[in-house]
Amino acid sequence: MAQNVLAVVAGHQITEEELQAFIGHLPKEQQAYASNPQFKEHCKEQLITFHALAKCGEDEKLDETEEYKKGMENARQDILVQMVLKETIESVSVSDEEVKDYYEQNKAQFVKGATVNAKHILTDSEEKCAAILESIVNGEKTFEEAAKESSTCPSGAQGGDLGEFGKGQMVKEFEDAAFQAEPGHVVGPVKTQFGYHLIKVEKKNEAKEAGFAEVKDPIRAELLKRKQDQAYLAKVKELKEKYVQK
Repeated sequence: MAQNVLAVVAGHQITEEELQAFIGHLPKEQQAYASNPQFKEHCKEQLITFHALAKCGEDEKLDETEEYKKGMENARQDILVQMVLKETIESVSVSDEEVKDYYEQNKAQFVKGATVNAKHILTDSEEKCAAILESIVNGEKTFEEAAKESSTCPSGAQGGDLGEFGKGQMVKEFEDAAFQAEPGHVVGPVKTQFGYHLIKVEKKNEAKEAGFAEVKDPIRAELLKRKQDQAYLAKVKELKEKYVQK
């Protein structure tokens, strides 16, 4: 057997290239195992089975049946449809100027709301929360040390750090307290459905307009989709006028 031939089924040589092409059409989560010898062997066996079944169909002259001919005609039409759609969509492009113009004309869409960077400590009782606050105010512990020791939230392992968040991302009681707090000050206890919180705002970030570089890729994607949809509808209209009898 030639070096690049993995198996021969009724005269058909299954090559490494065919095997790789078969794997390349599998779902991406399966392609991750492409280098695994057992997975490749399993795929090879699938190809062997595929070609054996196809050969069986030939031997039984199933390709001479009406069902086969109808299936082939449906497949031919499907391929032609996909090729026309691919050609229509690929004819569309979005220029840098179009992206820039859209950004300039729609800047109000790209305003980033106010945010805060904050840390918190979560406890199951107001008493515990107050006691922790007292230890922080007295200088016995830093906020971060207290969070690591006492917070029941997973963020405690990072000193209570929640990172940056905007309005609508936290429960209302927590959000209101965080946005009203002065940076560097600890506020609380704040009661929410999760328990009692101490909140330390590290930084407040004012609402600002997103820069062009931040949003140019999403704008391009949106404009491309719009133009592709328009191209598709225009093509369908053109073909209906050409082929549909009235």
